[in-house]
Amino acid sequence: MAEIELTQGGRFVDAQGAYDLPVSLPFDSVSTVVAAGHGPEPYAGDAETALRWIAERDWVLRRSVTLTQTDVEMVLSGLDGVVDVWVNGVDVLTADNAFRTWRVDLSEYAQTGENQIELRFHSVIHAAEARQKAQPFYIPYHKANCPIPNINMLRKQQCDFGWDWNIALAPFGVSGGVSICPAMKTRIAHLHVAQAHHDIEAESVSVTVTAHVEHGDGAVVAMRFADRTREVVVTDGVAQAVFFVEVPRLWWPNGQGDQPLYPLELRCGEAVVTRRIGLRRIEHVAVNDAKGTGGTGFKFRVNGRDVFAKGANWIPADALHGRIERDKVRDLLRSAVDAHMNMIRVWGGGRYEPGWFYDLCDEMGLMVWQDFMFACNLYPADRAFLDNVAAEVREQVQRLQHHACLALWCGDNELLGMLHEFPEARAHRDRYLVMYDRLNQTLERALFGVDPEANWWPSSPSLGPLNYGDAWHEDRSGDMHVWTVWHENMPFEAYREMRPRFVSEFGFQSFPSMAVIRRFIAPEDRNMASAVMDAHQKNAGGNARIVSTMMRDFRLPERFEDLVYLSQVQQGLAIKTAVTAWRALKPQCMGTLYWQLNDTWPCASWSSLEYGGGWKILHHMAARFYAPVLVTVVPQGDKDVFKLINDLPDEVDVSIQVAAVTPKGDVRPLAEVCVTAMTHKAFDVLELERSLLKQDELYVFTWQYKGQNEGGEGGDIHAPQPFKTYDLIDPQIVIGTKELRGKIEITLEARALALFVTLEADQPGRFSANAVTLLPDVPQKITFVPQGSDMKTNFTVQNLYEATLGGAR
Repeated sequence: MAEIELTQGGRFVDAQGAYDLPVSLPFDSVSTVVAAGHGPEPYAGDAETALRWIAERDWVLRRSVTLTQTDVEMVLSGLDGVVDVWVNGVDVLTADNAFRTWRVDLSEYAQTGENQIELRFHSVIHAAEARQKAQPFYIPYHKANCPIPNINMLRKQQCDFGWDWNIALAPFGVSGGVSICPAMKTRIAHLHVAQAHHDIEAESVSVTVTAHVEHGDGAVVAMRFADRTREVVVTDGVAQAVFFVEVPRLWWPNGQGDQPLYPLELRCGEAVVTRRIGLRRIEHVAVNDAKGTGGTGFKFRVNGRDVFAKGANWIPADALHGRIERDKVRDLLRSAVDAHMNMIRVWGGGRYEPGWFYDLCDEMGLMVWQDFMFACNLYPADRAFLDNVAAEVREQVQRLQHHACLALWCGDNELLGMLHEFPEARAHRDRYLVMYDRLNQTLERALFGVDPEANWWPSSPSLGPLNYGDAWHEDRSGDMHVWTVWHENMPFEAYREMRPRFVSEFGFQSFPSMAVIRRFIAPEDRNMASAVMDAHQKNAGGNARIVSTMMRDFRLPERFEDLVYLSQVQQGLAIKTAVTAWRALKPQCMGTLYWQLNDTWPCASWSSLEYGGGWKILHHMAARFYAPVLVTVVPQGDKDVFKLINDLPDEVDVSIQVAAVTPKGDVRPLAEVCVTAMTHKAFDVLELERSLLKQDELYVFTWQYKGQNEGGEGGDIHAPQPFKTYDLIDPQIVIGTKELRGKIEITLEARALALFVTLEADQPGRFSANAVTLLPDVPQKITFVPQGSDMKTNFTVQNLYEATLGGAR
């Protein structure tokens, strides 16, 4: 009998009998109900609470399947929620972990002919409450994040019950699939791929492939890798072969080299498994450096080369997993690469992504920091919970271990902080600390039981193993989460006062663009103080903080549209200040991953890519402040120090020009310097007394670089004073357009200094740059590639003068 995929033909029925809906796998409950016309669009207006009834009920997915034999097993993956599986009226399984695959022998329950299959979904809200009540004492969850309680009781996506950027809909369903196959069929359960780089300089690599085979003892596994073939007999469920690659093509992160992937194929009877393997060695280096700060460093070394990690945090691509599409995810990851990122952190409150996600990261050169799925809560530590977690970890590590992109496994997100934050944990610290330690040790043992060579970090942020100190404020060791600017309302300059080793979270909010707002918020609700705008802001006081911070540096706009634009400028400046300051500390600091890359739904958030994949101003700025060769200004007292950073593999020759510019656009040269930029550290190239600038002047500077294999240019501005102190004048920007093959070339010209000049289009597409600076009579060309084939596009332009000084229009 061939494997039967139970994808089509199901019915989704609620326990009250009010709904009987068609359903196909994979699915989520909310998308299914809404698609059938029984609820509003979840992301429009304030529809959120009107849809929570779905998660309050029990539901059943029913379908029948015809079998020609009874010695079969059922395979279920991504059962999201607490689910009883019934076959022909018999309860054969309770699945309570969305991150596991379940296999059930149906030989005793199946029958030839028609069989009835039911997936009985318990209300996730009620199931979580019941499990909390069954605990010997209360286990706290983060109430500010989760308006629906007790998500920490369930092994499912933690942000499903809400977060300070996510809608709280408590979706459930099947994110994977359900199938029936012969019970004793030979199958390759999983692979383990181990690399030994015997000589980095000579690039000699041996690859050991271990296949774990079920129902196949005595069978032959044919393995093919790097144009070599091995045939190995399965013994005690294992077949192993070693492949030597004398002159390999090494895999590198984005910006460091190419990403060649070698095909690997295994055949055992009818079972066929294929993978693509990147040959590389990634070391996580976290050692005490007594000669430096006396703290513990934190960096990644790839193929013997220390690499500064540049990137962002990844959250689920949509709040409803039934709406996630591979092509849209590819676009999000491609946008990360286009902004010179080389690492993303798959955050611990979301999900382990499907295999194709990591395939894309392999292809694009995006290293993956992979959290285990625990975030901002405390968790049970009873034997059943920990056994469930251990099985989850073993499966996920077995599934992902071979990927070239996989750089680090991290135990959790911010659980150490919860030991300080929750009053229950402060009152009974020993109890909750022991519980945390049991969970953390379970993760570590399960990880190394599958992959002894894995890179492991116990928690994020963390000062290091068995150190439970404050990694939000301590910068000498490990990785930091820096939230003082946003949550503690400190000025952007506070970023420059820290000397971190690696920053794995930091961020500042903005509103989504008007294009997104127009899709989901009605005209009458487009006001900062409207209830609907509040409903799309999940961080308490977030909208007020955006506006109040704006008053420090800018004159407040009068129009809603200008306030939205300026919020994005402000967000970009916040993250630019942090990243450039910390890149300028290289090698003291060796990584910045800002919070966050993407959005799960249209809302005010810390993302640089808004819902739908559009680039916010921050992402355009990131493409510049993450550029491989960067010149930046670091204020030091009454002086401004120009720093040069080169993240390319080889040194380059750099020419730098610095000038002063007035609001009128008059340019006064200040200095020019030519240097050779090494790769191992940032260094000072120029120091200027700030008194050289007149009261109304800003720095404007450009640079060009050239090396043996690389060349390019860049430019930036630096304002020593808040922007509200500069009396800008109307730049009278003129826009010219010309249609080229598949794109539109836009020429921008100004009559005075124009800051943060940002184009918007009336159709989706990608601009080559945005938030640019224009000098008088210096035209700048920007290209726009429409998402569709329609080249009829209307453009509008915004700039700082028009937003803050132009008045109501």
